[in-house]
Amino acid sequence: MTTTTAPTPEPPRAEFLADTATGLPIPGEPVFTDPDDTRRHRKQRLAAALRLFGKYGFGEGISGHISVRDPEHHDQFWVNPFGVSFKHVTVGDLIRVDAEGRVVEGRHRVNPSAFVIHSQIHELQPGATAAAHGHTAHSRALGSLGRLLEPIDQESAAFYGRQTLYEDYEGPSVSLEQGRDIAEKLGDNRAILLRHHGLITVGGSLDEAVHWFFTYDSCAQVQLLAHAAGTPKPFTHEQAVAAGEGFGDAQLGWFSFQLLWDEIVREEPDLLAE
Repeated sequence: MTTTTAPTPEPPRAEFLADTATGLPIPGEPVFTDPDDTRRHRKQRLAAALRLFGKYGFGEGISGHISVRDPEHHDQFWVNPFGVSFKHVTVGDLIRVDAEGRVVEGRHRVNPSAFVIHSQIHELQPGATAAAHGHTAHSRALGSLGRLLEPIDQESAAFYGRQTLYEDYEGPSVSLEQGRDIAEKLGDNRAILLRHHGLITVGGSLDEAVHWFFTYDSCAQVQLLAHAAGTPKPFTHEQAVAAGEGFGDAQLGWFSFQLLWDEIVREEPDLLAE
């Protein structure tokens, strides 16, 4: 006769914990029934993200771009225009680019590097609604060492098993072949660190992708500081997985951007000009 032991019941959830994966009272992402409303929402978030890149010093001349997929034309995306400072971009400056690199809406030109990278990511990675790319000091320094983020704190655990290193540098990214190679090596990761180049993060929303970019860059800074000061002690695998389930939660990533949105729109409301 075979006997089985009944599973131990889960303890009741504490009253103060919200019914979300993180236990935090995080609202859900807004859902629109009209694609025009969705488009306006995404464009406003995109303009805000670009201003935030400018505010936090992620600009490097003409380099750097953020894109978000158009909600109606899935083979097209919105991106910042070539030659306009992050600090000055408005909703009205944004351009919509098709799969051939043509600007189908907007009055500015597209950065060739933005087209070859973002078009391939949006084509090959259906879950990547948005992608953020910049040449920040910390990501460039970490990439030059050929290192990815180590799980040395809670924030870096968000990328544990969700990042990859791209080492095939062939000069500035202006060919579709190189853009496709980057997109293929990105796979289903949320971050790809480009050696000798910079950082790309992606997400299921513009908000999420940009949050991951900010977090990855700050984690790179922490790691560089920690190694300069000594030998940091990383999480165990089990600790990194546990921390990643919380700090790597997609809903948390989306909501974290809302604080930055509130910050920049209050400080620079002109970014919403159409």
